[in-house]
Amino acid sequence: MGSRVESSAFSMACGDSKESRWDVEEEQELEPEEEVMSEVHIGCPPGFSGPHISRFTVSFPADCDSRENQLSGEDGSLKHQMVCVDEDGDLVLIRRRKLSTHCFTLTIQHNITSSIPRVGLQVWKAELALSDFVLQMISTSKLDDIISVELGAGTGLVGMLLARVAKKVFLTDHGDDILGNCLKNVHLNCGLLNHKAALCVRELDWFRQWPPEVRPENVGSEERFSWTCSEVEEAESAALIFAADVIYSDDLTDALFSTLKRLMSRGTEKILYLALEKRYNFSLNDMDVVANGYSYFRHYVRDEGGRSILDHEESPGFVGRCIDLTQVPQYVLSYERGNDVEIWEIKYIRENSLS
Repeated sequence: MGSRVESSAFSMACGDSKESRWDVEEEQELEPEEEVMSEVHIGCPPGFSGPHISRFTVSFPADCDSRENQLSGEDGSLKHQMVCVDEDGDLVLIRRRKLSTHCFTLTIQHNITSSIPRVGLQVWKAELALSDFVLQMISTSKLDDIISVELGAGTGLVGMLLARVAKKVFLTDHGDDILGNCLKNVHLNCGLLNHKAALCVRELDWFRQWPPEVRPENVGSEERFSWTCSEVEEAESAALIFAADVIYSDDLTDALFSTLKRLMSRGTEKILYLALEKRYNFSLNDMDVVANGYSYFRHYVRDEGGRSILDHEESPGFVGRCIDLTQVPQYVLSYERGNDVEIWEIKYIRENSLS
């Protein structure tokens, strides 16, 4: 029996797309092998299996700061360039020409459907909302030359946007198929990335304690997504952590916050930006429509200012606030953000800071 996964935000992987959204009358438990589909992919070729290519256009307002215009892709499309990787499989970025137009296009390889353990092969709504938020931060220079870590990177969309201005970005997820697809997307979009940035795709299993196992420095390895000791130190020095669409299983939420507690309590102080979508079910226990996964997540996070809505005595260190998304422009076109997506700014107050 798999972990409880809230089903109402997932679409069935079969049948007519207009009727593919589940009408949930009670809490259901999805088995790991069941196929699900992101609402972002409704309208993709029905019955298609295997990798699919989608293009996401990012558009800045015409009166936007010239900095944003310089970050946009020339002629609104990707340039085909030679892709170079080092012996570890990390991308060696190529210098790009000065850019001057108002939009660019990201090419993303993804699956249209997947099993629950492989949902990182799809693009999800909160991932696009977090992309909008990152693009807004980019326009204000807040992300220039930072080191950042993305947890549950999936297709790598958010991390690649970060790599347009960051010093180093760690794209982390679990499973060779998801990591391999993420690396493929980095290759597909290398012409849009900052030529000075280092972008690393790395394995990170939340069910194992941080730090991850490391391999020797300057030694080639068949495990191309493994960490070195210096990379672990760099990740612990990161200023910002990003995560999107990682709240859908209580067991996974437990593992996520266990990893966050260890990662955010080491090295420099960090801020987590976590995007999620509330997933609703009708609960027979509550006799009401509830978002149990969201409520479980809130057990881990106290409202900023010390006033807690839901206390969780085992995790007193996380405090956060919900960001007003009405103040975040939609730069990524052709998706419906809706009212159930939230982005949280979360900090970890270390034990010696609590009083």
